Amino acid sequence: MIAIDSLVKSYSGRTVINGISVTFERGHVSAIFGPSGSGKSTLLRCINGLEKFDGGSITVGDLKLLPKMKPADERALLLKVRLKAGMVFQHFGLFAHMTALENVMEAPVHVRGVDKGEARDKAAALLEKVGLSHRKNAYPRELSGGEQQRVAIARALAMEPEALLLDEPTSALDPERKVEVANVLAQLAKEGATMIVVTHEPAIVRSICDRAIVLANGKIEKQGSPADVLDH
Repeated sequence: MIAIDSLVKSYSGRTVINGISVTFERGHVSAIFGPSGSGKSTLLRCINGLEKFDGGSITVGDLKLLPKMKPADERALLLKVRLKAGMVFQHFGLFAHMTALENVMEAPVHVRGVDKGEARDKAAALLEKVGLSHRKNAYPRELSGGEQQRVAIARALAMEPEALLLDEPTSALDPERKVEVANVLAQLAKEGATMIVVTHEPAIVRSICDRAIVLANGKIEKQGSPADVLDH
């Protein structure tokens, strides 16, 4: 589903990702963890085109991102990449002036051109899927952190991505809310979703992931089954 080849990314002369090569298979859930500053979030943002990179390539499905592309070609390609790989952020990123339902239906209507009635029905179904049908008319300020993150997941799913990229989806939550979000991710994993999860939570790695990847100093230190990586 996603192939990364010799990826290099630097900020102000400091190399954050140093020649990483790794593939992510369709229908599998991979965890990326490691110390702060090891390049975990940067890697996700490069896959989604939110960060430009300096060397190597990223292939998402049949789409290939390269360090230097013509601006017009790059814009069109990034739109296609983002339709294939949806992003869920650490701090939710919901539109404050929209209800949960409106947040979920916004992108299908304005990016995919889906009819508003169809988008509303699908958004309602997705909120039910994440256990929030009773909160569909609430605004973000009226929702707990766990509820906001579940809305963010429903919003990403509304675009029917082939993969979900989740950047520390539980780190801003208290223990009870972490469980709420982890349960949603576990259900998606059972349904065969392709996910890459940046996390500091060993419990999530053990419970929902097929593979664990440890990043340190911009390189892959170790990868394998969650039990093998975490136990060593």
